[in-house]
Amino acid sequence: MEMSGFKIMVYSALVGILLTSCSAVINTIPVPNGVNNTLNIPAKKEKLTETELQVWSHMDLQTDSIPGMSILKAYQFLEGKKGVSVIVAIADSGIDVEHEDLTGVIWVNPLEIAGNNKDDDKNGYVDDVHGWNFLGNKAGVMVRADQLELTRIVKQGMDQFGSTKASEISDLDKAAFETYVKLKEKHSKSLNAHTLKIEDLENTSKRIAQILQNFKEVKASLGKVELTVENLKSARPESILLAMKIADVVNMLTNGLSEVEVLDYKKQIIKEKTANEASKAYDLDFNARASLGDSLYNIADAFYGNNNVIGAKDFESHGTHVAGIVAASRDNGKGVNGVANHVKIMAIRVVPDGDEHDKDVALGIRYAVDNGAKVINTSFGKAYSPNKKWVYDAIIYAAKKEVLIVNAAGNDGKDIDVEETFPNDSSDLIHEIADNVLTVGAMSLHYDEQLPATFSNYGKINVDVFAPGVGIYASYPNDAYESISGTSMAAPSVSGVAALVRSYYPMLSASQVKHILMNSGMKINFDVIKPGTEAERVPFSELSVSGRVVNAYNALKMADRIVNGKK
Repeated sequence: MEMSGFKIMVYSALVGILLTSCSAVINTIPVPNGVNNTLNIPAKKEKLTETELQVWSHMDLQTDSIPGMSILKAYQFLEGKKGVSVIVAIADSGIDVEHEDLTGVIWVNPLEIAGNNKDDDKNGYVDDVHGWNFLGNKAGVMVRADQLELTRIVKQGMDQFGSTKASEISDLDKAAFETYVKLKEKHSKSLNAHTLKIEDLENTSKRIAQILQNFKEVKASLGKVELTVENLKSARPESILLAMKIADVVNMLTNGLSEVEVLDYKKQIIKEKTANEASKAYDLDFNARASLGDSLYNIADAFYGNNNVIGAKDFESHGTHVAGIVAASRDNGKGVNGVANHVKIMAIRVVPDGDEHDKDVALGIRYAVDNGAKVINTSFGKAYSPNKKWVYDAIIYAAKKEVLIVNAAGNDGKDIDVEETFPNDSSDLIHEIADNVLTVGAMSLHYDEQLPATFSNYGKINVDVFAPGVGIYASYPNDAYESISGTSMAAPSVSGVAALVRSYYPMLSASQVKHILMNSGMKINFDVIKPGTEAERVPFSELSVSGRVVNAYNALKMADRIVNGKK
């Protein structure tokens, strides 16, 4: 049966009104409080296989005896359901958008023509095909290293006060001067610690080199291709020196370190030492921004940077790893499966080797919001934020546009209800500025007192939920894959679950999605070792607002119940 043009218009308008009304109603439905869904099931005690270790965060405690986020179970629940595409912005270091497991999930700006050196979509950013790099300039120069925010603040204090004595400071500047003196002392101590760390790494490197030389000489002296504890203990060395070298090798092997593993450790130490030596974190005279040409303390000066969202593949692995956790192509026979399907990754490069700038973070959030992101992952943090209001304003802007921000709690093993870490969503550590930020702590694969990662920050007020963040296997630059730990890994695990919910239940608000993830998580009712301590035990419920760990299956069921009214 055909409809007249007039009837079509009326019908379309009516449908639009009904859908809008329905959406508005759904957006106001309160998220149910979480039920007591504690599982008193012991996790596997035996050593996990390599395959299990690579996917543990996706597994299910009830089915697999491994306390992951029940991802496979979630996809079973989604069978027969249709999802919509969701843009997830990764505000981070560079992302290898050419990675074999990411190329199929990278966001492409539909309004931008690649490589024509024009701002086709008139958003102020030229050729922003996959996102934007706020750490570069129009000539292609890229910022990789930068100072810590502490260093920047101390430098500003030095420029302001110079060699001025306390007795010469006016009453108006007294508070600022006292802060400067205190932070200058802290900077000096941190610099000394940094120097000592480099020396320790150098000594460790020399020691490893000696161990490797011992392996080589012992094999040559004994004529053995393979060295074992057994054949070394039966050896009859010709000299005391050789006996000492054999004892050294036996000690390594007894502690489970083969020659190959010692060699790998040497490579790690050299890499870490090189990175620390190249660091500009404490360099008071370094100016990373000079090449960018922006006015650093003018938030209105927004259109700087370039479209090189990859950065430097050989130095910036963090963003690539985070992106893979969220949305590495599923079931393509390569590498890993990301948490979420129907996702497009938008790359926002704002994190250098050093502390990010508040301006870059604020503008990065706004860019993501304005270009269609529904979830923004912020896996970074710092101790000081002189222009935090810019970031708060950006968060509020995102909230108004129904964009969820998933934020890493930090890796200092501290209570962030007491010690600030940035970015955050509270100017006083008590009251939220908006209800669209979800701060995530890191958990291990141990379903016992060791459940929270030893390094994870926590907070009954300022950490919302925990998620897998230890030994998370995901994409690494140049088509590689690595296991990395941190709240930086826990946050994208949750961003992936949030993207799933937003894909299959797009009518839910950012606030609803946040509280679904919190309230549907697995409740933990036992005591755990407080992060940052060796043995202090506290109820897990004291470490976050929810006292729960994110569970994708439970989250989707709760979302479905809200949207479809199912019990």
